Amino acid sequence: MSQEATMPIEVRPVAHGEFFPWHAVYTGYAEFYETPLNDEKAVLVWSWIIDDANEVECLVAVDGDDVVGLAHFRAFARPLAGSRGLYIDDLFVVPERRGQGIATALIEAVAAIGRQRGASVVRWITAKDNETARSLYKTVAEKTHWVTYDKAL
Repeated sequence: MSQEATMPIEVRPVAHGEFFPWHAVYTGYAEFYETPLNDEKAVLVWSWIIDDANEVECLVAVDGDDVVGLAHFRAFARPLAGSRGLYIDDLFVVPERRGQGIATALIEAVAAIGRQRGASVVRWITAKDNETARSLYKTVAEKTHWVTYDKAL
């Protein structure tokens, strides 16, 4: 029995010319969370990503020419700890590629960047009912005792 050779997944910063592949994956993320992603919002987020002066960064997981996952992250201050951390805002792998270690690779790539920059932690949140993601997250990080609140403005 022969097995097809597969290219390893590459995790790297998104390139300026990858708006449409990024947009396809980000649209899947928005649909997963039942949050409309109109063109205006997508272009705004993309403008943040490609602007070196903006804090939002994006890593993509790529298989050949296909973007199969993404992680949006940014630095944040930790005053009480006297350090900085990296916060993953969005983490998504296309459904047909889940269970292949891609989300872990994206998290580990953000962690490697954090170590390079002297960060003390990588932090993220997920929906309470996202059991699939939570089962992965408990293998790569520690669940905190903090409860998150949002005040709409």
